[in-house]
This record gives sequence, structure tokens and C-alpha cells, in this order.
Amino acid sequence: MATKIDLIKLHHPEAPKILIEPPGPRAKELLEKQKKFEGNPVLYPRMIPLVPDEGLGATIKDVDGNVYIDFFSGISVLNFGHSNPYILEKAITQLKKIAHTLDFPTEAREALAERLVKIAPGGLKNKSKVIFGGPSGSDAVEGAIKLAKWITKRRPIIAFEGSYHGQTAMSLNLSSARKFKDPYVPLAPEVYFLPYAYCYRCPFKLEYPKCNVRCADYVEHVLEDPYSGIPTPAAIIVEPIQGEGGVIVPPDEFLQRLRRISEKYNVPLIIDEIQSGMGRTGKWFACEHYNVTPDIMPIAKSIGGIGLPLAGVVYREDFDVWEPGAHIGTFRGNVVAMAAGVAAIDFAEEYGLLDHVKKLGEEALKFLVDLCKESKYIGEVRGKGLMIGVEFVKDKESKEPFSDFVSKLVLETFKRGVIVWKAGHYGNVARFLPPLIITEELLMKGLEIFKDTVLKLEKEYASVS
Repeated sequence: MATKIDLIKLHHPEAPKILIEPPGPRAKELLEKQKKFEGNPVLYPRMIPLVPDEGLGATIKDVDGNVYIDFFSGISVLNFGHSNPYILEKAITQLKKIAHTLDFPTEAREALAERLVKIAPGGLKNKSKVIFGGPSGSDAVEGAIKLAKWITKRRPIIAFEGSYHGQTAMSLNLSSARKFKDPYVPLAPEVYFLPYAYCYRCPFKLEYPKCNVRCADYVEHVLEDPYSGIPTPAAIIVEPIQGEGGVIVPPDEFLQRLRRISEKYNVPLIIDEIQSGMGRTGKWFACEHYNVTPDIMPIAKSIGGIGLPLAGVVYREDFDVWEPGAHIGTFRGNVVAMAAGVAAIDFAEEYGLLDHVKKLGEEALKFLVDLCKESKYIGEVRGKGLMIGVEFVKDKESKEPFSDFVSKLVLETFKRGVIVWKAGHYGNVARFLPPLIITEELLMKGLEIFKDTVLKLEKEYASVS
């Protein structure tokens, strides 16, 4: 039985609290300093002028004393909350002992590897191996792809429209967004993009379930047909729920059929759980919702427990064919992040966090589905657990994306004390990724502010149209 915990004590209780319209004077000073010394690729402050000073649970206090409800979690890096004291204590203890150990064994390192194997999905549970790599999800994806190529002795990769797998050369090539790729082509060769099960905008112009999941059929078609133009791939890489693509939740059959197809044609299935994993959807890994086991699973973001950078790959035991030194990296020895990762998993299991996420996720989805019925511009609400997307359209029949509305919505919601971010093929999806330890009260406060802001903006747009 899970131990009860007073989650309220893990947050700034006064959130949201706007003392001065952001950005306040101190925030403006630091934003200007950032412009002076940092390069143009800085992104997030261009959308919302947040200058954080202190994070606690699912709340953030800025340098001017404003307190926000965090529906962002640093894009699912802080699943277990800002400054979670249960995890922070373990990280500090480790930091005082030793911080960096390459791949020499330590208690924290082996404890994390053991726990990851124990919570691994499906057939990987207690039957897998772990390698730790560089600090980012991109590094984990690179490792997964390298392993698949080594095993199969093949080079091409099948990825999906709407995918996002990172920003290094290979991981960027696996991501579908033109805005990231166009300036750098050619990248690593032989990546082929196939339609994802984005039912709201079906590329085949069909409707689920009458479509019989045509997008999965198409994957089999290109593997089966020797004249499809796609060479036999080294791997299929897929997100169980697309994050940057717009929190796109496919029908259960999509991933299940990809699994069967990959087995039939002897193509390893890589399931990218970097954003959707570590409890985000109410299960440790989102592929568990579909009863699908990956052959190779890159993980990152929240495995560092408390925002510390760490990445890794979990894979089948019989895939453990690399020689020593075949895949290395300096920062695979961040033992402080490993200690925090162990503490995060232990915390989640001791306090029944996955059940908490499932319960709050159902409540949030119901609230937003009801808002969809009331709203003029919400086309669809979708998600699992506390990974939720709200897609905005100019017209519900034509489904024309309403990107400008979402950009304004993100800023206006921020000014009222709630941090959300956007996603989607057209930047027209409001994305919810709150820390999993958020309280029901804070969640509903934030959702009410989001709702009020949506309806207020809709009236403003109606008055000028």
C-alpha cells in the first residue's frame, strides 16, 4: 500500500500569485542582459518573459516575486517536481561524495540500472540491459540508432511524420520539422518518413475506426514491396505519443501492429520514451498502455530525478552485442543525476505517484473535453495521464490551424500565472506537461485560468472579426 504524502507542502501554497505584471523590473533587467550576452537561438523567453528564481513542486517563483503554476516541467524534465526534498537530499549527499565517475561502477549507478530494468516495459522487465550515455535525449537516440545499425548491419531508418527525436545530426534527421532541418541538409542519409496515426488530420483522409489503421498498413506495404523505394531498414523509430508533434495519441492498434510488422520483417522497433516516459502518462512508460515491448528504448529527461542531465538506452538482453568501448561518452558518469534518478523512482513507488497521475489525468481530460464543447476554436483534446494537448482551429469543420491564437494564449495565460507551451505541426496545440506531483487543487486552478483565458480571447477575436 502506498504511503500517504501531503503534496501541498511540496509547492508554493500561494500559487498563482501575480504581484506585478510580468516581466517586472528585475526580470526586464535580466532579459536584457541575456540579449546582450547570449546568442539568438534562445527561444523560450521570446514567447513568455519568465525569469525563474525558485522552483518548488509544480510552482515557480520569478525574480520579482510572482508565483506561477507550472504546466510545463521543462518539457517533462521535472516530472517529480522542482526541488523535491525527498530527491534533493539524495542528490546532495551524493554530490558531497563524488560527482563524476565515467563508467566505473558506483552504488548509485548500479542502483539506477537495476531499477530501470525492474520498471522496464513488457518483455524488457528484468530481461534487459542499460547503457548510460550523454546528458540529452538526442544522445540516447543516437545510441539507440547506432545499436540497431550494429545489430542489423543495415543503414536506413523508418521514422514518422510529426516526429521529434532531438537536435544532433542523426537525431535531427529523424525529426520531421522542416524549420529545424532545412538549413543543415544534407544530414545523415537514408531516413524515410511514413504517416503517423494522427487521426484528427488523417493523411489518408479516412476516419477511425473505419480506416482500419491504414497508416500501419502502409508501413507493412513499404517493407513488403521490393519496389517501394525504401531499402530494408535497420530500425523503425516511433514515439508512443508524439510530443512536439502535438501530443498525438495513436489508436492502440497502431503501435501493436508496428510491433507485429517489425517482428515479421526482422526490423528492430525503437520506442522513444524520452518525453512520454518516467510516469508521465500514468505508467512508467507510455508503450505499456498498448501492451507493446520495444526492442530498444531511449530514455532521458526525468531519469535525472530532479532536473539533472542524464540519458540512457534500455534494450533486449540478446542485443547486448557491442564490444567494450563501442559506445562511449564523458558524461555517462553523472553519478549525482543517477542518485537522483534512484530517489525519484523510489519516491514514485512509495507514494503511489502513477495512480495519482492517472486520476488527475482523467480529471484534466474531462475538464478540457467539456471546454472543447464550449469553445469555438478548440478542435480536439487528447492525451494520457498528464501529457495532454489541446488543438486550436479557426473553424471546426475545415480544421484550419489557428497558430496565432495559441501564441497569444500562451502569453496571456502566463500573465495570469500559469505556464503552458505550444506544440503541433502548425504550432496550434497548447501542451500540458505539469510535474506529476501537482496537487488536484493546483491542477484545477490552472485549468480554470486556462479556460477563462481561452474564452476571453475568443470574445476578443469575435469582436474584431
